[in-house]
Amino acid sequence: IPIIVYSNVEKPKEIELYSRLEALKTLITKKALLMREKQEGITVGIDSGSSTTKVVVMRENELVGKEWLPTTDPVKSSNEALEKALQEAGISYEEVDAIGVTGHGRDLLAEHFTAALNLEEVSVVSKGAALLSHRHKGDATVIDIGGMNNKLMLMRDGIVTSFSLGGICGGSSGRFLEVASHRLDVDVSELGKLALQSKAKAQDRFELQSYCMVFGIQSLVVALASGVTREDVAAAACHSVAEQVYETMIQEMEVRPPVIFVGGVSLVEGVKREFEEMLGVEIIVPPYSQYAGAVGIATLVSGV
Repeated sequence: IPIIVYSNVEKPKEIELYSRLEALKTLITKKALLMREKQEGITVGIDSGSSTTKVVVMRENELVGKEWLPTTDPVKSSNEALEKALQEAGISYEEVDAIGVTGHGRDLLAEHFTAALNLEEVSVVSKGAALLSHRHKGDATVIDIGGMNNKLMLMRDGIVTSFSLGGICGGSSGRFLEVASHRLDVDVSELGKLALQSKAKAQDRFELQSYCMVFGIQSLVVALASGVTREDVAAAACHSVAEQVYETMIQEMEVRPPVIFVGGVSLVEGVKREFEEMLGVEIIVPPYSQYAGAVGIATLVSGV
């Protein structure tokens, strides 16, 4: 039976406790479905996240269409992303066999799209990570950092055996990196490359003075005004996110290589490097890593 591991000592809110219990329920009651290793037919996966909406179109285990848009209104963002993903795939809405939904807005979207499957994120993100990295057998660890929260999942044969959920503090999320990028006058997609250009040695590296998103950004601004290079500040921002996830989640669990990194933050190379230095292992960032949740639900719904 999977074990719920809390990633912090604070009392969880009702919705946070519900998310953990719901994930545990899925892992127990839908184990046969979660054993699925490939997608069949034509299905759509929609991951309605707090910051971005991800949609994929899959046909016979191949990702043929995708779109990633900021989440404004969940239904509006999903409709727009779905339309663009279908256009890329060259598939009409009528040809779709089934739609699966996940993410923060999934209950609303399940009703809007009459979805055939509506599942929490732990089960589908881990499944998507296994599929994208071709790691269906043996042990694996999945790190997922999104716009506002993060997850750590231990898998065996493509199914989660235990997990930890975080995200109470925005300082360990993609949102923090977005704000840091704005202060550095660089697109968040380039933040990781900027961080890799830092020439500071580990013992001399500048570090932010707080994990808190507000005080962390304040520390960043002061550093820039004091003459710390943009490269060193970018590296510090990446280090701060990775270190907070490590200290509040990863070190509490037995990491099993290979380690698969997914979610929007997986595209920030500087964070990947920090995790590799902390864990002493190579981190796998599979193709389309930001679409792991959408790929996972698109695959699972094909088995319903």
